[in-house]
Amino acid sequence: MATPNYSFEKRKRELAKKAAKEAKRLRKDNKPVVTDTPEIIEESNSGPVEETAL
Repeated sequence: MATPNYSFEKRKRELAKKAAKEAKRLRKDNKPVVTDTPEIIEESNSGPVEETAL
């Protein structure tokens, strides 16, 4: 029976982990950025804008 090549298996796991990490980073970078700009908020309100004190 042949002996297992532990170095090959370890390298294979490391490459899989690196690929998963890179895929996660790419998904994170491609997320659409949602910004609430005052123009959009003011256009959505038909009446005057009221400010409340906190």
